[in-house]
Amino acid sequence: MSQKQVDALVVGAGFGGIYQLYRLRQLNLSVRVIDTASGSGGTWYWNRYPGAMSDTESFVYRYSWDKEDLQIYPWTHHYVKQADVLAYLEHVVERHDLGKYMQFNTELLSAEWNSTTNRWDIKLSDGDTYSVRYLVTALGLLSKANYPDISGISTFKGRICHTAAWPKDLDLTNKRVGVIGCGSTGVQVITDIAKDVKSLTCFQRHPQYTVPSGDRPVQPEYRKWVNQNYDDIFDQVKNSAVGFGFVESTVPFDTVKSPQRREEIFEDLWKQGNGFRFFFGGFSDLATNREGNEAACSFIRNKISQIVKDPEKARKLSPHDYYARRPLCDGGYFEQFNRPNVEVVLLTEDPITSITPEGIQTSSALHELDVIIFATGFDAIEGNYNRVRIRGRNGMTLKEKWDPVGPTSYLGVAVPNFPNLLMITGPQGPFSNLPPAIEAHVDLISGLIDRAEGFRRRSRPGDVNKPKLIEALPEAEEAWSRECEQAAEGSLFKETASWIFGQNIPGKKYAIRFYFGGLKAFYQAVQRVIDGGYTGFATLEDKVEDEEAITFDSSSGQELTAHL
Repeated sequence: MSQKQVDALVVGAGFGGIYQLYRLRQLNLSVRVIDTASGSGGTWYWNRYPGAMSDTESFVYRYSWDKEDLQIYPWTHHYVKQADVLAYLEHVVERHDLGKYMQFNTELLSAEWNSTTNRWDIKLSDGDTYSVRYLVTALGLLSKANYPDISGISTFKGRICHTAAWPKDLDLTNKRVGVIGCGSTGVQVITDIAKDVKSLTCFQRHPQYTVPSGDRPVQPEYRKWVNQNYDDIFDQVKNSAVGFGFVESTVPFDTVKSPQRREEIFEDLWKQGNGFRFFFGGFSDLATNREGNEAACSFIRNKISQIVKDPEKARKLSPHDYYARRPLCDGGYFEQFNRPNVEVVLLTEDPITSITPEGIQTSSALHELDVIIFATGFDAIEGNYNRVRIRGRNGMTLKEKWDPVGPTSYLGVAVPNFPNLLMITGPQGPFSNLPPAIEAHVDLISGLIDRAEGFRRRSRPGDVNKPKLIEALPEAEEAWSRECEQAAEGSLFKETASWIFGQNIPGKKYAIRFYFGGLKAFYQAVQRVIDGGYTGFATLEDKVEDEEAITFDSSSGQELTAHL
């Protein structure tokens, strides 16, 4: 079977893949998008569990580049649920006639760099093979489901499911349900299903700091205000630290001396809702100031004790580590534990020993169940890359490249010795609201490809087929990794076990997987790269000749770095 030829193959049809396809079609390139799902939507196609919603407010959890659509596309509540996001992404595909370039139920099996043709040789699960000039991965940060290693899983007589692959036929009404995990997903599932099940047992390892979302219907006057101010709104988003649509505080915790005033600030944030607003909207340094962080922790623990009537349940639900995981929000999570059918097992005190045919066995008891739900998160960032064989220059795979120290890249987009491989939200991209981070990556990738195509079109006679490759320089990757290390230095996030640093998977390498300098500083770094003629990238002909030493000046982002 002969290889099919396209200019670019995009892997993934979620937020990143859809926008990347749109931009590459603007460049008049031939493009194919593939996805293992049977439709577009990416993460929002798969995560159909009860209660699934974005923790970013509706008005900024969308693309900023289609200004007409921003004005007319409806959203009824301040937060978008899974079905809302999926419908929105399907709408964008239809609006811009992108579906004809997409191929579903298709998995990327392998991608190997061909040094003779200077193209990627691609094998797909449907048997097709492709030769492509550019391979763009839009695999998502949180896509490869993580199942914990618990003995006896296969013996359970009831239903087992992971929230990332929710069965359409699963009816939990009057069922005895166990939920393992209480991160963002576990919080959402428990909040949604507690009223319907016969019994619900939450098996939690790390109790969560979570605050109300503040979700409510959108009033016409609010939507009118948003529509009239969208230019300013997205300007603020891209010039903020986390891109959640609110103005982050510049007030250090220690400058507010009055304990009463501090309490008033936290109370106001609690009433407004949103986890990121609570963390970044009142004080600028909760991620670095231990006293300030503990004050926020104490405030939330007091709220838990006020909400949860059973003192023993409240004790088990109260966290005591740093408030330094992804800041969560909810629609009434703690209130669910006032229901007589909802219990909590604190696994640090009563660990799971096995799963039996009847349910979950802990040290103290057998919990008989009909359904076990794994809300145990994802093998984040590199998980999807490790399950696909992507082999670059000199025969090295991405997995082999990343194994020694963890995943690294240049700006979250490119890896040395993997020419013309471009990643959307690859390792060491910004820790922020995802749509604006995705847009920064797609715009950078599109500019790189446009530049390479321009070199190809301007080639001298006799040199038409000589490829112009996009490749990150090793020193650029090293400099960016140092910048990511420096941005995370002093952050309590770095001292807290979480998926952000790979600590949710036993044996996974601890590494700096995000850039914590803030979205504004990331946009500035990307702009400096573009203004420098794509500093840190080179075609084969340009390599190193016109490149300066790669350094990053964080001074313009220091205030934002203090936030994170």
